Amino acid sequence: MADARRYFNLPSPLRMKRGGELVGARLAYETWGTLAPARDNAVLVLTGMSPSAHAASSAGDPSPGWWEDIIGPGKAIDTTRWFVICPNTLGSCKGSTGPADLDPRTGRPYRLDFPDITLEDTADAAWELVRSFGIDKLACLLGNSMGGMAALAYLTHHPGSARSHISISTAPQAQPFAIAIRSLQREAIRLDPNWNGGNYDDAHYPEAGMSIARKLGVITYRSAMEWKGRFARIRLDADQRDDDPFGFEFQVESYLAGHAARFVRGFDPNSYLYLSRASDWFDLAEYGHGKVEAALQGLGVERALVIGVESDILFPLRQQQQIADGLRMAGAEVEFVALDSPQGHDSFLVDTVRFGAAIGGFLATMAGAGTQPARAGQAS
Repeated sequence: MADARRYFNLPSPLRMKRGGELVGARLAYETWGTLAPARDNAVLVLTGMSPSAHAASSAGDPSPGWWEDIIGPGKAIDTTRWFVICPNTLGSCKGSTGPADLDPRTGRPYRLDFPDITLEDTADAAWELVRSFGIDKLACLLGNSMGGMAALAYLTHHPGSARSHISISTAPQAQPFAIAIRSLQREAIRLDPNWNGGNYDDAHYPEAGMSIARKLGVITYRSAMEWKGRFARIRLDADQRDDDPFGFEFQVESYLAGHAARFVRGFDPNSYLYLSRASDWFDLAEYGHGKVEAALQGLGVERALVIGVESDILFPLRQQQQIADGLRMAGAEVEFVALDSPQGHDSFLVDTVRFGAAIGGFLATMAGAGTQPARAGQAS
């Protein structure tokens, strides 16, 4: 199978915000487009918790990416003009170093010996990757969901490192509802006997815990309007039910089960725990003497696009408005877009027509302001 994935060796040892370090860590990443001679056309995309670096297809890997409708020639993030970098998050299990990898100091998987990871750590790792291309300042730093929080951490730790910022369905700090949901997800995994303190294997795998965790997530990723419109109270046909008196009866139950089944073996449970907790820990106010608005003052971006969705219950629209207001107070030229997409938090993955129009329009005005396209054949 074709593979466009590449690897960047992070500085070693890599010291973490909450203590501990990683030796021989690396980031998996993919790129699209060509880096301009002036190195001024780079767009860094930071992802949500579960995606890989494969955001879009390419000659190296023609399979569709998780943001296939947004990234590519002539698309919202037009790779004939922009050089796009998408890393897999440090701590994940999609190629970057995480709890499932071998600790070079012991020769055994890290498991729960993996150091505490924060979104600041993931941001710093991405910054090191960007620096390896000789890029001093990104044309645009884009982050969605957890990646949006990591993008704010990136700009906080490295102010002035991006001319513009696109913030999508994210938050400057974790709020009680999101923390509560993620806490339940982690509890479901840890209470599965097969989790065994993080010491599971393929034969003894916390499938039930991961399934419940994923179902809880999916419920919050979509809106009540979406659930009602798709499933209402439609029941399964008799031949689709089992003999369990408390088994699935409604189509929505079957949908959640199918969604979870596709996920549970595709994402490492310990990585899930670590990144989930990192999301809870993130609080931009730590950098502003307890105030988010103060922390947003020093990020150094000239322009920003902030997009939120009215039906998002996990990252409510008011949190995106707070980001937009804070960046505007800091002197940035800010466009705030509130979409009425019915798909809730997942809208940026599903409602790509409207998200693409907002992103593409913003980047087009940037290109018109003077960023030069890369010349054909320029090495990346």
